[in-house]
Amino acid sequence: MEALKRKTLDDLLSESDERVELIDGEILKRPMARSDHGLAQSHAVVELSPFTRSSGPGGWWIITEVSVSYELHQCPSHDIAGWRKERMPGRPSGVIDLAPDWVCEIVSPGHERKDTLKLFTLLQRHRVPFYWLIWPEDRALIAYALDGGGYRVVRTLVDEPKARVPPFDAIELDLSYILGG
Repeated sequence: MEALKRKTLDDLLSESDERVELIDGEILKRPMARSDHGLAQSHAVVELSPFTRSSGPGGWWIITEVSVSYELHQCPSHDIAGWRKERMPGRPSGVIDLAPDWVCEIVSPGHERKDTLKLFTLLQRHRVPFYWLIWPEDRALIAYALDGGGYRVVRTLVDEPKARVPPFDAIELDLSYILGG
């Protein structure tokens, strides 16, 4: 019996389907986009837009549906990811090989394991300072911050109208808007 060949970034880039990602050496289709997911994603980007402008707190590149190459067999496509401009001064393009400073995944039903376990451990291993998980159906957000070698929960928010959430705690975020209120 022949061993299963683990896929790499080159295999991912040769795929004709653009809604795929590389997780643990497997090319996986991304889940079908649902309205709750899309609204949470677009509303989060709008709410965080002051961080991308020089007129606000500024200093960030925030990108949706961005592929990040962490390792030979790991290139997920994050729902939203952000880099501090001090670490990435030039405008990002293509598949990015610098770990983000923040990642936000909108958890899709049936894909919880990927977001809450596989990506959680991958981001922790690559020392991504902040990781958010949003469950739009439950109107919930859990924010993690790297603390030593692992993540710790810094905010658990369910049906909260507004909150300051690291790393974007310079402003109060309208969570009702992000979570579909």
